[in-house]
Amino acid sequence: MSNIRTIGVLTSGGDAPGMNAAIRAVVRCSVYYERSVVGVKRGYEGLIEGDFEPLDSRSVKNILSLGGTFLKSARSAEFIEPEGRAKAADQLRKAGVDGLVVIGGNGSFTGAHLLYKEHGIPVVGIPGTIDNDLFGTDFTLGYDSATNVVVDCIDKIRDTASSHNRLFLVEVMGRDSGFIALRTALATGALDVVLPEKNSSLDELVREVGKGFANKKTSNIVVVAEGNRLGNTFEIADKIKSHFPDIDTKVTILGHLQRGGAPSCSDRVLAGKLGVAAVEALLNGKADVMCGVIENQTVYTFFQQAVYNKAPLNLELLRIARILSI
Repeated sequence: MSNIRTIGVLTSGGDAPGMNAAIRAVVRCSVYYERSVVGVKRGYEGLIEGDFEPLDSRSVKNILSLGGTFLKSARSAEFIEPEGRAKAADQLRKAGVDGLVVIGGNGSFTGAHLLYKEHGIPVVGIPGTIDNDLFGTDFTLGYDSATNVVVDCIDKIRDTASSHNRLFLVEVMGRDSGFIALRTALATGALDVVLPEKNSSLDELVREVGKGFANKKTSNIVVVAEGNRLGNTFEIADKIKSHFPDIDTKVTILGHLQRGGAPSCSDRVLAGKLGVAAVEALLNGKADVMCGVIENQTVYTFFQQAVYNKAPLNLELLRIARILSI
């Protein structure tokens, strides 16, 4: 075990279901190993300002099932600059924090890497993002919960689509990643899915829509990732209407609904695994790495690899989804 006696924990970037469960795991694992824990409020912004709160096992009771993050999250323009990171490092030293656990995504881990590189602060990351776009783990915290929310919403939308023979374009989160869109399209029997990773053409989409109505499908759903290459979802809907003026076409944007709600069982279990792995990594001298789970085994990936290598989307699911959508 290393000389780390006090561990800090923060959440950064967009919130994701399971973050509270991960904080709880970090705190209780630290206490198990007789280490002190400090919670950092409001991410890197709070780190710069020294907005710290001592935590113990009872501080994190009853948060396992809560969405969001009780430590709050924020994006910090100041932390992007070297001067901001120097302030953050000084605050950690003043508080006697020897190692830090950062729960977040790409931007959060970029900052964590620089904090370690410039100031030698040992940092270990837990992947917390609904986009599932980090290299070095099969799943990120919040992804399973977010996809469950999307599936539930699309199931409800299908009720009204069936009642009126309507076409619905459902926009889901995924500015650079189609993980949510592809998985939920398959899970809900969507007619088609539009992804950032695939150079879809409008002609392809129009062909799939026409095929659906020709096959007398009474409800037609197209799942659209917000970062797709065809453009704004309302613009896509207008283009479809120009080809099928008799089809009642509607757009539903799910937005931040996908971030909210209680974490799923899978996300709670993942949070427990990763929280313990992060603390044990620090105590065993690891730093500048993200914890992940690949094929049910805990793995560690350097921050730069996790951020700059894009997690591969399984396009075989797209082929399967199209076979089953007839």
